[in-house]
Amino acid sequence: MSRSKPAELIKAAIFPAGFTIFLWLIHLLKVATSWPNGSMGLFPRKLSGLQGILFAPVIHGDWGHLIRNSITFIALSFILFAFYKRVALKSFILIYVLTGIFVWIFGRPVYHIGASGVVYGLIAFIFWTGIFRRNIKSIILALIMLFMYSPMFAGILPNQPGVSWESHLLGGIAGILVAWLFKNEIEQDEEPVEYQLEESGTEYFFERDVFDKTLSERRREKPEHWE
Repeated sequence: MSRSKPAELIKAAIFPAGFTIFLWLIHLLKVATSWPNGSMGLFPRKLSGLQGILFAPVIHGDWGHLIRNSITFIALSFILFAFYKRVALKSFILIYVLTGIFVWIFGRPVYHIGASGVVYGLIAFIFWTGIFRRNIKSIILALIMLFMYSPMFAGILPNQPGVSWESHLLGGIAGILVAWLFKNEIEQDEEPVEYQLEESGTEYFFERDVFDKTLSERRREKPEHWE
């Protein structure tokens, strides 16, 4: 028996809500104890900075930083888990890890923290999935991304004080790569519907499969008709 729509929506909300709560618990710990701090962030091209691939997205500088990322993250990850169930968790993990790896390789030599790189990766994934798959659902979701989050495009521009624009840009690139990687793993509701016409008993002048076979194929099947 298939799940009801409310049950499906509740299931899709579990991961976004759980991860967001985790971000807030980490920040409460940071405020109360000063740990984890910025030195656990991602520092490009230093071995010690590799830890930031895992830890940087869950560390935020202040409450405003956390709130902005939380609101956008929970909306985008809900869309991901509600509409792309087959690839949602795999996509999230790949975007998370690839963003960190790319920033470690190409970022400025400063500590990078915050979930905004993952957020940009989710926006790019949902938008470019619409470009790659080109079905009604994915195109509508892509247009929603364009309408709702196009102002965030400015976040990938360089030389913004206190902003890890590299995380934004490289997170977006990671999202595009993951969208391309999973472009053929379509959901059940994206599969094309095949319609079959019922036979009405009407006699036709031509056989119903007249255009399905070539003349030479028909000669081989019924050579007596061509003698």
